Amino acid sequence: MLDHSLTSDFQTHKKFKNFSSRKTIGIFFLKCCQLFLVLLFQVFILHFIFRSPSQSSSSLQQHTQQQLPPQESDQCKYGTVYVYDLPAKFNQELLDNCRDLDPWHSRCNAVSNQGLGPRAAALSAVPENLAPAWYWTDMFAGEVLYHSRILKHKCRTTEPESATAFYIPFYAGLAVGKYLFTNYSAKQRDAACEELLRWVGEQRAWRRWNGSDHFIMLGRMTWDFRRSRDDDWGSSFINMPLMERILRLGVERDPWDKREISVPYPTGFHPRSKQELGEWMDFVMTRNRSRLFTFVGGKREVKGDFRAILQSHCYKESDSCRVVDCSGTRCYDGTSEILEAFMAADFCLQPRGDAYTRRSTFDCMLAGSIPVFFWKRSIYDQYEWFLGDEPERFSVFIDRRDVRNGTSIRRVLEGYSRDEVRRMREKLISLMPKFVYNSGHNGSAEDAFDVAIDGVLRRFHFQKKQVSR
Repeated sequence: MLDHSLTSDFQTHKKFKNFSSRKTIGIFFLKCCQLFLVLLFQVFILHFIFRSPSQSSSSLQQHTQQQLPPQESDQCKYGTVYVYDLPAKFNQELLDNCRDLDPWHSRCNAVSNQGLGPRAAALSAVPENLAPAWYWTDMFAGEVLYHSRILKHKCRTTEPESATAFYIPFYAGLAVGKYLFTNYSAKQRDAACEELLRWVGEQRAWRRWNGSDHFIMLGRMTWDFRRSRDDDWGSSFINMPLMERILRLGVERDPWDKREISVPYPTGFHPRSKQELGEWMDFVMTRNRSRLFTFVGGKREVKGDFRAILQSHCYKESDSCRVVDCSGTRCYDGTSEILEAFMAADFCLQPRGDAYTRRSTFDCMLAGSIPVFFWKRSIYDQYEWFLGDEPERFSVFIDRRDVRNGTSIRRVLEGYSRDEVRRMREKLISLMPKFVYNSGHNGSAEDAFDVAIDGVLRRFHFQKKQVSR
């Protein structure tokens, strides 16, 4: 028989267990109700947020719409650019003190007229109606020209929060150039660059993407900013830590530096309208050319100077080649003789200059003359945004070592048929709208400046899109 006390305990335990189970179920139901109410409240809040945009985003959208007319907003599909208002010592004061930018002569003409320079005169080879579009533009005036143009760019914004790209209008070439040719210390050559980077690095916009959406235009070749030791040439601007984040536009890039984009040297032709550009293109296409080739440049007093070899070769082939000797400062401010020589020749010889590229290359192509290169780095991996990646379609390459070993430039060039010459000329003239800088007037065609800025905005747009994925 079961003990009655044990039976009683068992029944008591069973009742208590049933009561506990009912109590647990009740608590569970209550918590479910609470959770449901919390979720319902959150859904209501989210619905309210998405139906009512925040005041800040609404005002930003309104400002962007006010900043750009509707038809222009559609053109800025890759975003907008913000231009820093730098302290005047980094740009305007350099222009104000233009007489001190060069130890030998004033640079005031070179930086005048928003980088275009003085109006050209006595250009006998230019049609009279196109003469007002010509200037004596300095080869290193790009920093001033780009700054002037970007302030009027259709995709410029004054709201840094909405910008895709940030432009730093520092005239580094002018700031550094005044110290390049005399006995200044490395500290003096770097002082303005270091101060500029300190200023930029303190800006809130810099910290947002750590400077990777910033860019600058360097009016001189990249090699003038790559000093690695104190006793070497130039400034160490590009080697400074913050510069490794900044995209750099320059008239000659280092082919191995992915943060650099080469842009065309400014020429003297700045058309005021699409019509003027078209008239010039037609003019040089149909020009009667009396010489096979030409050489514009000055020889240098260095052993084995290649330019001296080209000049000598051209003099010996005087019935086919014309020489414009630019020794000394004869061609410094421009001369109509240069343009006339290019316009009279099918080909123009383009050795390297102070660096691998030359302003003369663009003067030559502007005249419809086909450039002849002797260094691959003078054209390959340069100017792809503007000239494409097939330079053989509009230029000729002859290895300089072959020329030194006796190869006749004349015979190489005579090997091209008239049809081949015509096709190369047609190709380079078709590229003209991309390597000419217009005057910035309303009605001007898109030009090299527009290609450069559109390319920067496109690059930053996709760069940010990739990071945000």
